[in-house]
Amino acid sequence: MATIELTYQDVAEHNTKKDLYCVIHDQIYDITKFVDEHPGGEEVLLDIAGQDASEAFEDVGHSDEARESLEQLKVGILKRNPGDPKPKAPLPGAVAPQANNASAGLGVGLYAVLLIGGLLGYLGYNYLQQQQAAASA
Repeated sequence: MATIELTYQDVAEHNTKKDLYCVIHDQIYDITKFVDEHPGGEEVLLDIAGQDASEAFEDVGHSDEARESLEQLKVGILKRNPGDPKPKAPLPGAVAPQANNASAGLGVGLYAVLLIGGLLGYLGYNYLQQQQAAASA
């Protein structure tokens, strides 16, 4: 899609589930097609519909995959007019939070530990039953 230039007022008109734009770092995204797929639910997107969502987007700490998906939804850039809200300047020395992908493997690891623990428990129980049967015979 061709890149267009819209003002805050133009973006604010796109604030429904069937027509949803948002601004992230002065880039405009048409997230209408993504509303039903958003892992955080559609309410999160509807709350920022037609607004600057830069702070909300960064606060969540989206993954690199989410950032790549966002690029596919880009439709234009924001044209700032006098009186428009200014973007919040980051604190000196502040950096954007890194996506927390380290805990993603915890679920698989936890299942592996539970499976191995269950298997060891089953084998231990059978061993003790055989020992008890041999002792009583």
